[in-house]
Amino acid sequence: MAASLALVRRLEDNISRALVGKREAVRLAVVGLLARGHLLIEDVPGVGKTTLAAALARSIGAGFQRIQFTSDMLPSDVLGVSVWDPKRSEFVFKPGPLFANIVLADEINRTTPKTQSSLLEAMNEAQVSLDHSTYPLPRPFMVLATQNPREYEGTYALPESQLDRFLLRIRIGYPEPRDEKEVLRGTVAPTPGGLQPVLTVEEVLELQEAVEHVRADEAVLEYLLALVTATRRSPMLTLGVSPRGSLALLRAARARALAEARDYVVPDDIKDLAIAALAHRVIVRTRLGAPGGGGVDGESALRAILEEVPVPR
Repeated sequence: MAASLALVRRLEDNISRALVGKREAVRLAVVGLLARGHLLIEDVPGVGKTTLAAALARSIGAGFQRIQFTSDMLPSDVLGVSVWDPKRSEFVFKPGPLFANIVLADEINRTTPKTQSSLLEAMNEAQVSLDHSTYPLPRPFMVLATQNPREYEGTYALPESQLDRFLLRIRIGYPEPRDEKEVLRGTVAPTPGGLQPVLTVEEVLELQEAVEHVRADEAVLEYLLALVTATRRSPMLTLGVSPRGSLALLRAARARALAEARDYVVPDDIKDLAIAALAHRVIVRTRLGAPGGGGVDGESALRAILEEVPVPR
């Protein structure tokens, strides 16, 4: 466990050189990577969403692609396309930008649902199926998608099936004034391109494998199930957490435990990750979530449930 902790700290410290003052966002991104998950970053433009993705890829020496989603983008622009090769007298698959270790899906909710759905198989199965053939994606594979606030013009709401593929949803937020001042002075925050890799891809794969062996005892599982069951029965919600959401929270908790040099999950791992892992998977009753309805959203509903469900000791 000590060796894993050293690797994780080295990775987090390196990413934090480019994204100053956002250790929690960096930790959640690393947890997502270790758990073989995908990350949805929902925030206003200009707070470092692209920087986080690029710094993560650079820090592990992995392939990185940025896809700028627009309303006229087609699935083939993301996945790739088969083209006729006259020399070979056959169609040859030309991979799209999705074929990279770390993929930044920038402003994913600016493209149409059809193009959004082209990511579903890749995010769930780490593969792409086209023209009766299946193409595996590189390992590790992680999508970091950014989403603009829904009130922004030209956005399409992500469907529930798409949201459910993201292990965690986070917000970076504005930096603290002291951190922003250091950025303005130019004394910190090198560009992601200036970072050197501190882990190899092989080391990342070993950490991901180690996460699978982190234990979760019966008390932890019962606590997780109590939270999930509460979302399904809550009068604030019309859609509770699915079994996929339960598994996602457990995977994230195992990754967090490993990042803290433990080979076992504690209840606080579940509690601290519950909002990031579950809030985007629930649907609030319209009358509560509407303007004037008390400001209830997925996060506030989850907070209320976390207060109600006792934590095992």
